[in-house]
Amino acid sequence: MSYELIAILMFSTMMLMLMTGQRVFGAIGFVAVLAALLLWGTGGSDIGFAAAMKLMKWYPLLTLPMFIFMGYVLSESRLADDLYRMFHVWMGPVRGGLAIGTIGLMVLVSAMNGLSVAGMAIGATIALPELLRRGYDKKMVTGVIQAGSSLGILVPPSVVLVLYAMIARQPVGQLWLAGVFPGLMMAALFIVYIAIRCRIQPNLGPALPKDERTIPLNEKLKLLRAGLLPILIFLAMMVPFVNGWTSLVESSAIGALTALLAAVLKGRMNKKVFETSVRQTLAVSCMFMWIILAALGFGAVFDGLGAVRAIDTLFSEQLGFSPWTTLILMQVSFLLMGTFLDDTAMLVIVAPLYVPLVHALGFDLIWYGVLYTITTQIAYMTPPFGYNLFLMRAMAPPEIRLRDIYSSIVPFVFVMIAALILVMAFPGIALWFPEYIYSK
Repeated sequence: MSYELIAILMFSTMMLMLMTGQRVFGAIGFVAVLAALLLWGTGGSDIGFAAAMKLMKWYPLLTLPMFIFMGYVLSESRLADDLYRMFHVWMGPVRGGLAIGTIGLMVLVSAMNGLSVAGMAIGATIALPELLRRGYDKKMVTGVIQAGSSLGILVPPSVVLVLYAMIARQPVGQLWLAGVFPGLMMAALFIVYIAIRCRIQPNLGPALPKDERTIPLNEKLKLLRAGLLPILIFLAMMVPFVNGWTSLVESSAIGALTALLAAVLKGRMNKKVFETSVRQTLAVSCMFMWIILAALGFGAVFDGLGAVRAIDTLFSEQLGFSPWTTLILMQVSFLLMGTFLDDTAMLVIVAPLYVPLVHALGFDLIWYGVLYTITTQIAYMTPPFGYNLFLMRAMAPPEIRLRDIYSSIVPFVFVMIAALILVMAFPGIALWFPEYIYSK
């Protein structure tokens, strides 16, 4: 049997297992280990052990539980509620102001947690009921929350970029810094769209009534101080790292301890909050570690098969595609896979092939990590099985139907495609900041 046929058989077996509901790491790891044993006999069993040792020696992986714990402490202690209340008061007088404030909330929640599901949970439980009660269009607000929550996998500390860094063997710090400006640019494009749309159609996002806008200045400032607390926690974590005073792991520890201390000082920390935060941190961290372990084993088998060289030859020599054509086809394949797979599954399935191929084509792997993440954000919101679509359906009130959720994301998907094109056309949007910081 040829190596090309073996590679196709591995992919088809893995896809079949995923479609039957098997866990991502179980399906990928099983296929990798079985293929290794069949190809190289008992010596193939060393691949799994080598992947485990590589994972345990990867020092930056310590950031993963730290950032996840920080995010869960802030969300479980309800410190994010103060943040939304601040946006509510300060942005309420503007048409569409609460929707714009929700995007701001999502950006800051993303900077606390790094997971899309965290932003979705906070947006659906805190922002959505308030927006509906204020007369906002239900299609507008569901689209806002889905689009805003997708920023969690791009704005640092993105957990997805940690996974990409491990598989692509790139520095986590550079990837996080590369995601800063594309993430902020995408949030700004969302805000511009909301402002223009509500200016043209005021009924989609009415301003707060005048009686609710007459809030004393001292109360506004008090809410501003309370809402800025999560921002101060983020700055306490990131400023030492950006200035080179601490390593990435040390900064993650500072963030986790600062969030815990803030919850204690605000009187929001109790046994239930602490236990829930720890349990969720352990669950998510272990899940990602198993996925990384399976991905490393899968990638090692593909390296041994020479599948990357075969695909490079197929695209470049046999089909005659240019590097940019090949790159665009990769992004299209991510969009198609995103209709039935989540981001981690997509990355683990294709990274062993795509990452070396991108490097062989002469593209920057840090830049490509940002492109992959933006494409994943789009795939998250693409019917029929976009990840965020079903999260929203599970959390939304009964009056919001699945049809409303599907139609709500259309304009935001176009905005995200525009952001993707901008980052592809101008790589400096992603690469300038990490190059500037690491050159200091």
